[in-house]
Amino acid sequence: MSDEVIGHCWNCGQALGKLDYGRETNCIGCGKSTRCCRNCRHYAPGRPNACVEPMVERVLDKTAANFCELFEPTSPAAEQGSGAPKADLLQQAAEDLFK
Repeated sequence: MSDEVIGHCWNCGQALGKLDYGRETNCIGCGKSTRCCRNCRHYAPGRPNACVEPMVERVLDKTAANFCELFEPTSPAAEQGSGAPKADLLQQAAEDLFK
């Protein structure tokens, strides 16, 4: 049995393994649902239904567990490039528009 990290909790950043993404499984760090849109690699807030998959069923609560067949955990490598630096760049770009 491997404890390989395949993703992190969307809320607290707790490392999650393969068995941590069950339908009714919650994060051991914060108690939030782990199999939810916010933990999926397809999650994209600006897209229709907040998902890059065009034929996905609509999910209203992106933080609640759901039965989406397209769910794939976000990869730790993809998460490394996100966060505050990206937000800082977006903030700076917005401020530059109004100079």
